[in-house]
Amino acid sequence: MCRWITAGADRVGPVPVSPIGRAYEPLMRDALTEAAHAADGGDVPVGALVVESGGDVVGRGHNRREIDADPTAHAEVVALRAAAARAGTWRLEGSTLVVTMEPCAMCAGALVLARVSRVVFGAVDPKAGAVGSLWDLVRDRRLNHRPEVVTGVLADECGAVVRDFFGDHRSIG
Repeated sequence: MCRWITAGADRVGPVPVSPIGRAYEPLMRDALTEAAHAADGGDVPVGALVVESGGDVVGRGHNRREIDADPTAHAEVVALRAAAARAGTWRLEGSTLVVTMEPCAMCAGALVLARVSRVVFGAVDPKAGAVGSLWDLVRDRRLNHRPEVVTGVLADECGAVVRDFFGDHRSIG
């Protein structure tokens, strides 16, 4: 598991990807394919998968906020909904959420409430990340469920997809 190095109360940054993280690279590439579908629909290119303990993908999602006119249609929520529908239960214990970008507070809350066992993400989100960057909601000791966190899987590729999207869609300055 990749842990954060801390200096006092400030986060310095993630440790390089662990062997566990490298094992998730094929799934992260699949999530990047989902992210491309979001970009095709004019949305921020974030993709997510829910993988059951046996390794099967049971939920897929990409950002659909623009297409669905739904502020909750983030990749993680879409994938969690698909996995829960397939499982016939909201409890996704034993599953792993693989997502190209660090989940926001809404998505971090959703994966905690779904009892996801592990969250694996690529790029950090210093503006809205709630899995270690801006907040660390998933590891808050006050919660009754805290998933394992693996960070930095294909981080450069995942970050580049989002940077390229915003470079093409908005003037940066």
